[in-house]
Amino acid sequence: MHEDANGDGRRVDSEAPENGVDQEFPALERELTVFLRRARANSGEMAREVHPDLESSAYGLLFRLEECGRQRATELAAYIGVGKATMSRQLRALEELGLVAREPDPADGRAWLVHLTEGGRDRFRRVREARRARYVRELAGWDPHEVAELARLLHQLNQGMEK
Repeated sequence: MHEDANGDGRRVDSEAPENGVDQEFPALERELTVFLRRARANSGEMAREVHPDLESSAYGLLFRLEECGRQRATELAAYIGVGKATMSRQLRALEELGLVAREPDPADGRAWLVHLTEGGRDRFRRVREARRARYVRELAGWDPHEVAELARLLHQLNQGMEK
């Protein structure tokens, strides 16, 4: 590979990419695989910090409820990407742990809204604040603009994958 003749910094391949795949994509796949593996492990650790019996997959539910407030189970299931039966099981477990509660939806008496209990919110916030402090420590050597750019790019990636 070499820089093109006008010097704009774009790469020009002197030969076709291996199997028709640009070199950036295998590198992206490798880094995302490592990132996701670590994120899953962190999610499990954080879930256990909220409550020793909390499943790691339920941490995302707590995050969503903290971020958006009261939600229907169907909204949570759609956001997380699971079926109604899985969501019901997870919410039942969270209720049994005293982390969430349900109340009738005033807009539809047949539906229920799920929300964090006061204790659930307190536990979740303590863990979230500890995680943010860890990010601050781990990224202390980064320029704040780089951190903002990483957040922007991750948001762009997440938005693109929702389509």
